[in-house]
Amino acid sequence: MNTAQVEALRALLAPTGWLDRTRYFARALRSQARTPNGLLIVGTPAREPWHMTAHLADESRLADLPGLAPTLVRWAPPAGAPPHLRVGIDRLERTGRDETLLVVSGEAAPAALLERIADARKTGAAIFAIDQGDPELDDLAHESLAVLPAAAPVTFDGAQHLVSLAVGETAGRRLAASGPEVDAWQSAELRSDQQHDEPRRLRLRSQLARLLDAISGPASD
Repeated sequence: MNTAQVEALRALLAPTGWLDRTRYFARALRSQARTPNGLLIVGTPAREPWHMTAHLADESRLADLPGLAPTLVRWAPPAGAPPHLRVGIDRLERTGRDETLLVVSGEAAPAALLERIADARKTGAAIFAIDQGDPELDDLAHESLAVLPAAAPVTFDGAQHLVSLAVGETAGRRLAASGPEVDAWQSAELRSDQQHDEPRRLRLRSQLARLLDAISGPASD
C-alpha cells in the first residue's frame, strides 16, 4: 500500500475502532503462529477461505515470517490438485500443540467443523476465528473477531483484508494510532453512529469496499 492509500484508510476508519480491532487480532495471530508451516486455515464445506489464504501467504513472504505461511485445509480436495491444495479435513486430527488453527467462517460453523476444532483445541493447538457472530465457534476460539453484518463498517471480506495487512505490519507500516483511550472513544462513536446515523455507516462501508477493491481487486470469499 502507498502513503495515499494508508491515509485514505485512516480517514475512513478512524471513527470506528476497526483498525485497532483487526490489529489486535492480527498481532495475537502473529505472536502465536511461530512454527514454520504450522498455521492451518479452514472454512466451511460451502466456502473455502482462498482470499485470506492468499493474503497471508503474501504477508508471510514479504515480512519474512515463515510461521504465517498458511496451509489451506479443504473439505473435499480433488485428487488431481497440487500437493499444497489437496490437504484434507483429516489434517485437523493431527494438529499439534505448536500449531495454530485459523477458522474463517462467514456462516454458522457446522457441527462437523465444531467437533474438529474442539479436538484440535484439546491437543493444544491455538484457535483463532473470524466469523459473523457465531457463539459456538467463538466459545472454542482463544481469539475471535466477529464481523457483525448489521454493525461493522466493513464487510466480512474487508475485515479479512485488514487483518492480513496488519499481520505483516511493522513500525513503518502503522495505519493508525492505538490505545485504550482511543479504542474506547472509537467504540462509543461507532455505537452512536449505529443508533443515530445509519446512512453514514453505510456510506463508510461503501467507500471502504471501493478502496479495498482498488487496492487488491474484489474479493470472492
